[in-house]
Amino acid sequence: MAERIRPYIDPNHAVFRLRVAKSGIHRWGVFAEERIPARRKVIEYTGERISRIETKRRSTSREYVYLFTLNSYWCIDGAVGGSGAELINHSCDPNLYSCIIKDHILYMSKRVIEPGEELTVDYHFAKDIETYICRCGAPRCRGTINVK
Repeated sequence: MAERIRPYIDPNHAVFRLRVAKSGIHRWGVFAEERIPARRKVIEYTGERISRIETKRRSTSREYVYLFTLNSYWCIDGAVGGSGAELINHSCDPNLYSCIIKDHILYMSKRVIEPGEELTVDYHFAKDIETYICRCGAPRCRGTINVK
């Protein structure tokens, strides 16, 4: 049986000290190990660049999926060569937001993030796909990861 490798943060893509630990939201999560100021790049979402056809195949062939849509043709599969950003969980009231600059997916801080705080981002799943129940625990949780 193959040995399980603990997920990690690739320091080449993270601007601040981050760690992976068990999450109260879902499986693993990413946590700040130092104070992160507002409006700063925190980590780049990296992985294998794949076509939308391959995206569709991978999204149904794995138990856990770490796909981020880059544009109308490409997706980034964080499960292959990911920086650790793929482990950042969804929240309806996140402390990060994503932005795409010159084909790079960056997670930016929305506000000051304190040490020990779990990093979260709103996944904004489409409303016309399968509904995914949200377990973020935010006071204004919308109940689903999908946008209503």
